Amino acid sequence: MTYYRPIVRRGRARPAGALPLAGGPAWFAEAECLSRGAAPRLVPASDLPEGWRAALTAPRAPLAGLAMDRARIMGILNVTPDSFSDGGAHIDPDTATAAARAMAEAGAEIIDVGGESTRPGATEVPEREEIARIAPVIGPVAALGAPVSIDTRKAGVARAALAAGAAVVNDVSALTFDPDLAGVCAETGAPVILMHAQGAPETMQDDPRYDDVLLDVFDALAGHLARAEAAGIPRARCVVDPGIGFGKTLDHNLALIRGIALFHGLGVPVLLGASRKGFIGQVSGAPGGAARAPGSVAVALRAAAEGVQLLRVHDVAETAQALALWQATEEGEAA
Repeated sequence: MTYYRPIVRRGRARPAGALPLAGGPAWFAEAECLSRGAAPRLVPASDLPEGWRAALTAPRAPLAGLAMDRARIMGILNVTPDSFSDGGAHIDPDTATAAARAMAEAGAEIIDVGGESTRPGATEVPEREEIARIAPVIGPVAALGAPVSIDTRKAGVARAALAAGAAVVNDVSALTFDPDLAGVCAETGAPVILMHAQGAPETMQDDPRYDDVLLDVFDALAGHLARAEAAGIPRARCVVDPGIGFGKTLDHNLALIRGIALFHGLGVPVLLGASRKGFIGQVSGAPGGAARAPGSVAVALRAAAEGVQLLRVHDVAETAQALALWQATEEGEAA
């Protein structure tokens, strides 16, 4: 199989033959042609096969009413005692709601609420306990106005969250952990974020291996999209996430970030969730938590430059400010 990674550019001086990327302000005049066992080569955008051209250029459907025409910030709200970055900080529903309000005021356009840590080594949380964590939070957070996504692998949790006001399901297992979750998303009409992971959280970092991480993850996500469609979830209601840190080494993570524009070839919005993750500490030497905010912002800007539509972050204000300045300097317009 041949794959095409668009060489993403911005600015008003588009050369003849340049194509728009995913209906947004970015464009590309060339693409990197990739195939297993062959050296990459550049081809002009005009030479792309029709299927790839259509997938790369078509405008993306809105997500829960949010236009996918530029980078949007998803604020992370963990209501868990053991999340890798901020575990326990938002267990109290009032504290969680206040944190969500602050994120929305700082620039988050969607809030991702999770009641189960899926950090490396984490163990499964019983469904009833996960529901008890998220149930008091979803309604008040949804009432703030920004759409809410529920970060869960479980059908019962998703159903409870959607009933309480959540609008999107964000599943790190891409509908493979709970066979009933696809049915919940199809029945309720909820959009779903399909994330790639190699292995379960308990063991995923033991010894992850790939033949070609960029192409392997692309193929896996293509398979997840096909299964979602077969379950009654239209592609227009799907988002893909390459799953930084979920069964990946440092080199795997960096390769995925460098090549992330390839995933636009799946024809749906792309999410990147790299905020405060371990590879940032490996590269920078920063300890955990907020000390990794600068590195997290740097990766978010790289993803935005590659046309990624959703940036899942802890440090909303810092990311929003950086995006505003980046857009003003790159495109000559203030946000």
